[in-house]
Amino acid sequence: MKYWMVKQEPEAYSFEQLLKDKTTDWTGIRNFQARNNLREMRVGDKVLFYHSVSEKAVVGLAEVSGEAFTDATDEEGKWIAVEIRAVGKFETPVTLDEIKRNPDLQNIALIKQWRLSVIPLSEIEFKTIIELTEK
Repeated sequence: MKYWMVKQEPEAYSFEQLLKDKTTDWTGIRNFQARNNLREMRVGDKVLFYHSVSEKAVVGLAEVSGEAFTDATDEEGKWIAVEIRAVGKFETPVTLDEIKRNPDLQNIALIKQWRLSVIPLSEIEFKTIIELTEK
C-alpha cells in the first residue's frame, strides 16, 4: 500500500462535496510529475485530502477506488485521472503550520514542492499526520 495527498481549493471541490458524492474522478491534473503519481496509485491506497489556498489544512481521508484511466476533461487524451472514495472527515484538521513545525514532516513534498497537486507520502509522514488529527 502507498500513501498520497491530493490538494484542492475547497471553493472548487471540497472534501464535504466528496463526502456527499461518495466517489469522484480526480481529473484536471496537467503536471507531468503529478500525472506520474496518479499512474502509481492503486486501489486501496490511502489519500489525505488537503484544502489549499483558503484553508491550508488536511481535512479528510479518502482512498483510491479506481486506477489510472483517461481523463474525460482532456480533449487530447494525454492526461489521466483516478477515482477516489471518501473515507471520513477529520474532527481536527491538520494545518500547514502544524505540518511545517513537525520534525517528522520536514521533507514532505507539501513543503518542498508546494505547487504539486498529487503528492506521495512515506508511511511515517502519513501516520504522523493521522496522529495529529487525533489530538
